[in-house]
Amino acid sequence: MFRRRTADQPVEAARRLPVGRVGWEIAGGTVAGHRYSANFDALHVDPDLPFAVVVDGMGEGEGSRVAGDTARDTLHELVRAGWPAVGPRELRAAIAEAQIRVRRAGAAIDELAGCTLTAMLAQPDGELAWIVQLGDSRAYRLRDGLLELVTVDHTMAWLGVLHGWWPANSREAARARYQLLRYLGHPDRPDPDLLGVPLRPGDTWLLCTDGVSDQLDYHRLRDLLAEPDPTRAVRGLLAASLAEGGSDNATAVVLRVHPAGTRPTDPAPPPARRD
Repeated sequence: MFRRRTADQPVEAARRLPVGRVGWEIAGGTVAGHRYSANFDALHVDPDLPFAVVVDGMGEGEGSRVAGDTARDTLHELVRAGWPAVGPRELRAAIAEAQIRVRRAGAAIDELAGCTLTAMLAQPDGELAWIVQLGDSRAYRLRDGLLELVTVDHTMAWLGVLHGWWPANSREAARARYQLLRYLGHPDRPDPDLLGVPLRPGDTWLLCTDGVSDQLDYHRLRDLLAEPDPTRAVRGLLAASLAEGGSDNATAVVLRVHPAGTRPTDPAPPPARRD
């Protein structure tokens, strides 16, 4: 049975952070949805570093909560300890350590413990950011009105649709949607995807769990991300996810990239004139 919840969920005011040649304006929030009595997603928006992570626990038991909290806290701990010298090697090592800790935590409570994770960390010069991903939480980029999905889902459904094994709207695809091929807590400790993406002023990034991406279609996501204030954008995404069914916990982080030294309300500087 679904439990109806209000769409009015508190989201902290956006944080503004200088990152080399650009500035970040970032906000995040999470809601339990209507189906579950508790929220098994986990969220971190760092107050000091250009770093954010969303985590989605698998299932609705103690193992889900423990896995999500352990994964988030491990990545946060190791990123902060290594900053500013945190690159691909360090991020892979952090995920490997999180795999170990999640498995250990699951064994301690004698329960399946697993979660998905998507994180974003900018380099100190602001030229590049790293996206780290395991599972089916996602990263999107809105640039010049075009919304693109940057990550891929590590699910059997995604693989089956790509290879034409079944139609995307088939019952086979629906069943395969929840067959995760890679996640934190997997006994084989699979590696994450690690993507280097440029940070361009004017871009908007979305990190979200499937409680957002499964409820909202492409056009709805794009329209909600067009909101210039990340705080209002997150509130809109979470409210829309609840209004469209709220069948899962929903978590979103919205990040806008600004030119260095400008206020978020300032227009972008005009291009240099060439005579």
